Formats: sequence, C-alpha cells, structure tokens
Amino acid sequence: MRNVGRVFFSTLVTLALAVAVWSLPATTTHGTAVLALSNSQAAPQEQSVSGKIASVGKNSFTLTVGSEKQNLQQEPGTPKTMTFLLDKNTTIEGSLRVGANADVTYRQEKGANVAISVHVAS
Repeated sequence: MRNVGRVFFSTLVTLALAVAVWSLPATTTHGTAVLALSNSQAAPQEQSVSGKIASVGKNSFTLTVGSEKQNLQQEPGTPKTMTFLLDKNTTIEGSLRVGANADVTYRQEKGANVAISVHVAS
C-alpha cells in the first residue's frame, strides 16, 4: 500500500510540473521573432538616383533629378532636387562639381539622405 501511495504521489507531482511548464509562454520563439523584426526595421534600405549636381557644400551636395514622362500625353514634371549628406564612410569616384552628372547610392537616416557612394561621370 505504501508503494502505491509513492507512485501516485510522484505521478501527481510529475503531471503538475508538466502543466506548469506547458503554461509558460514560449519566450525563445517570441524573442527570436522580435529580434528578426527589429533587425529588418533597423537596417536602412539602400536606394539609388542619378542626376546633375546643382551645388556642392563642405559636407553635402544637391542633385537635380529630372522626372520622366508617365505617358506621351503628359508634360514632364518640374525637376526635383535632393540634398545628400557626406560622411566619413561615403566613397566618391570623380570630383564633385556643379553641372556634372552623378549616380548616388544612399540611405535615409533620421529624415536625411546620407550618400553611401557617389560616381561622378567625367
């Protein structure tokens, strides 16, 4: 009779422990999903644009980007200007000068366009 009581008690404890473990949230799966989501949001996307350099400053330059026609019946829109910041990681091929054509790869950071690379056509 004593052995039956021990088996019953250990089975009851095992079931209680199993229920307690199953009722806990799956933190590792949730943590991995949150980490993956935050990594995709934190990494800025690279974009690229081409145009003519309108002005050059010490740590920035402005590019005039012409808009293209949407169809033959519409007039082309007015040109758009974009300002790019230069930082220590920006690579520049050629010389930044007003009137030169340039291809810019950039990222948006805190509302500003930060140039990653600039290729100035000679």
